[in-house]
Order: sequence, then structure tokens, then C-alpha cells
Amino acid sequence: MERETALTTLTGRRTFRLATPPVSGFLRPRQLVVCGVLAAAVFGLFLLGLSIGDVSIPVADVLRALAGTGDVGTWLVVHEFRLPRALAGLLVGVAFGMSGAIFQTITRNPLASPDMIGITQGAAAAVVGGIVLGWGSGLGTQTLGLLGGLAAALLIYALAWKRGTTGYRIVLVGIGVAWICTSITDYLTARGRVLEAQAALGWLVGNLNSRTWEQLRPLMWAMAVLVPAALLLSRLARTLQLGDDLARALGTPVQRVRLALLLVGVGLVAFGTAVGGPIAFVALAAPQIAQRLVGAAWPPLIASGLTGAFIVLFADLVARELISDTELPVGVVTGVLGAPFLLWLLIRVNRAGSGG
Repeated sequence: MERETALTTLTGRRTFRLATPPVSGFLRPRQLVVCGVLAAAVFGLFLLGLSIGDVSIPVADVLRALAGTGDVGTWLVVHEFRLPRALAGLLVGVAFGMSGAIFQTITRNPLASPDMIGITQGAAAAVVGGIVLGWGSGLGTQTLGLLGGLAAALLIYALAWKRGTTGYRIVLVGIGVAWICTSITDYLTARGRVLEAQAALGWLVGNLNSRTWEQLRPLMWAMAVLVPAALLLSRLARTLQLGDDLARALGTPVQRVRLALLLVGVGLVAFGTAVGGPIAFVALAAPQIAQRLVGAAWPPLIASGLTGAFIVLFADLVARELISDTELPVGVVTGVLGAPFLLWLLIRVNRAGSGG
């Protein structure tokens, strides 16, 4: 049963009762079924990604290798060459999907996502600066991505502040910051030497090729901290969907919750971007798809993360198999698939009058 929290407001002789979303809404049967189906689909794509390659390995042998049994050659191929890439796609997809759900929740705007309001671009500018100019070469792309994403987020938050922040101002300011960071990235790429520029461009498209365990470990540790934090904060974040005034009336510390969610969302997208690059449209599309699958009034975090993982793993398989003897960057596929979705979402939002 859903737990109803009622807010009674007296206006003259009329009484209004407002029911807020249940705190444990992600435990409803439909959401459990959807999450279960998504998890099974993600696991299937994960195994398929470990199976295909220059040397095809039967799924049964892949499972034995994951369990630590089977022949040494299969174990070596699965664990050392294919598992880091598959895990990178899985974790990056979850990070992007959940961060998109967070930003769309705190802004109450279906078009708001880290790659639309400047967070991804800030992380990308910092990483490209590290590649091209050698800034902070000892820090690594994960740290540079986190610092760039945090800098962009704090700039957005500061510029959007006017006795508090609103989702509308965050979106508008974020679009401007996104263009500034994109211009910085373009300048750095043009300034760099040929090899550095090629490395930066290959990363900017969004790429999972040649991922290693060393690159993956910081993302794994970050996800172990940020995902539980996001789930805990989501219990308060749902009241933000009702508007700031009603959320305050229900006892939610709006600005503190919004800032905490912003920091968690930035951490997710920054670490994900540092590993996989700024893979386009995943953070935008995954929460909207998950919301429609679940039938919720807000983007659900767990379903959004699983949907993001499905999109990235599926796009990576297409990128690997679409053209023989050529591995396309995964961002090319998500861009081709995501652009029509963005146009559809823009049309839908415009007709519904909910763009702001």
C-alpha cells in the first residue's frame, strides 16, 4: 500500500488535501517487475559482450570463466581483455542514467540532464586540458573529470542563486555554462599537437575501447559510495516534484537537498565521463524511458540506472558489430539513436507546455 502524506491548507472555507508520492515508491509491484526485466536484459547484454569478439566464446564458457573455472585461455580473454570493457559500459550506463534522473528531478524538467546543462562539458574540458596541455598529469582522468564537473556545477549553482535556486534558473544558466565549456574544449583541441588532438577527439566522442582495470577501479569505488547516497537522498527528492513551497511545508530542507543531490549527480557523471567519455544522450534518454516503463510521476533512480546500462551496452555491441573489422566509438551509436529521441521529447514537452 502507498503511504499518503496529507497537507491541509485552509483558504477561506475551502480545504485542499495534497497527496505526495510514497517514500518507498520504488518498491511498488510494477516497478519491481520492470527493474527485474531490465536487470535480466542488462545481464544478457553483458554476457553477450563478453562472448563476441575476434574469438567467439560460447556463453556457457563465459559463465565458467566468470566463476573461475574452465580453461586458462578462456579465463585470460574474458578477465583481462573483455571484462573491463563490459564492466565499464555497465557502470558508465548506470552512472549516466542515475545522474540524469537526479538532474531531471531537482530541476523538474525532462530536458535537463548533465550533458545538456554543462556538467558533462565541464568534466570533458578538464580531461581534454589534461590530455592536450598535460595539466595535472599525475591526477588521472578520473580526478580531472571530477574537478571539472564540480567546477561547472558550482559555477552553475552560484550564478543561479538568488535567495535560493530554482530548477528553471539552473537549466538556463547550465546551458550557457555548457557552451562556455564546449568552446574551451574546442580551443584546447585546436591548440594541441596532432597526436594529442587525436587522443582528445577519440575520447570526446565517447569510447569504451581498450578500457583497463586501472581505469575502472576509481569508478567502481565511486559507484559504491554515490549510488547508496543517491538512493537515500531520493526519499527526500520526491517532494521537490511538488514545488519548493510545498516541499518546505512538508518539512524538506529544499536548498540542502538540492545541493546534496547536485553533488551526488556531479560525482556520478564526472567519474563516468572520465572512464567512457561524454557519451551522448544516455543521461537524457534513460530517465525518460524508465519513467514511462514504470509509470511514475518522476524519473525512478534504479530503473533509470538499469536503462542507462542497457543503452550503453546495446550501443557498444552495435558499435563493435555494425562494420566488420572496425570498432566505432559507442558515442556515435548513442548519438544516432538519441537525436531522434531528443526531437520527439522536445515536441512532446512543447505540446504539454512543460518545458520550463
